[in-house]
Amino acid sequence: MSLTNKQKQFLKAKAHELKPVILLGNNGLTEGVIAEIEVALNFHELIKIKVPTEDREEKVLIMDAIIRETKAHKVQVIGKTLVLFRPSEHKKIHIPRG
Repeated sequence: MSLTNKQKQFLKAKAHELKPVILLGNNGLTEGVIAEIEVALNFHELIKIKVPTEDREEKVLIMDAIIRETKAHKVQVIGKTLVLFRPSEHKKIHIPRG
């Protein structure tokens, strides 16, 4: 399943009020961080992750790795913040079709 533009707009609006639930530390992207992201996605479905690095290429690589490892959908990137969505079994967020 990929998200349509309408669905992304809906999720961006929902994410606007959210605070980042994951903040990457000095150790960067570790297995522990991935596990925490998985827990957050399973519980919330829509989350923000802060990737505090000044190196643009490193930031992109980290964000791509998070998306790949979690199999989540990238909703948007604003500066150092990544917004991810992955529906859970309980479907807490009902996104519009099409």
